[in-house]
Amino acid sequence: MGGATTPPTCEVAVPESVELSESECEALLRAGLVGRVAISTPDGPHIVPVNYAVVESRIILRTTPYSVLGSNARGAVLAFEVDGFDHERQRGWSVVARGRSEVISDAADLEVVRKVWEPRPWAAGTRSLYVAIGWTQISGRRLGDTWDPMSAMPARRNL
Repeated sequence: MGGATTPPTCEVAVPESVELSESECEALLRAGLVGRVAISTPDGPHIVPVNYAVVESRIILRTTPYSVLGSNARGAVLAFEVDGFDHERQRGWSVVARGRSEVISDAADLEVVRKVWEPRPWAAGTRSLYVAIGWTQISGRRLGDTWDPMSAMPARRNL
């Protein structure tokens, strides 16, 4: 009897992972609209989707004082991620910024945020607490080296 045959293999080009420069990371972070905050709580880690703005070198979020973020973010070291994917072409990018958060309560500081771009929460309810993440680390990567993630963003903030 004949032996088993090996099925043909399909050669698929797998994109290389390319590290983004700090300036590329910052440009993608500034252009984004929605990201996720990773926060450690007494109940364990949480990841919270948020819309945001970047003012100067701080990521600005609005939340309620009693939310997971509002209850646990004051003075905490947070990670913030923004990314984009092209499922059809199997490529994408991701940027992560890390830094200590602070609550913005100074009227002059709040006015600067509002003049640049005030984050407008998408969810219903009052979001009166402004949280700023001043990043001390920023890094990112993309899959594939022959495309520009900025030009492929489906939506981006006008810089």
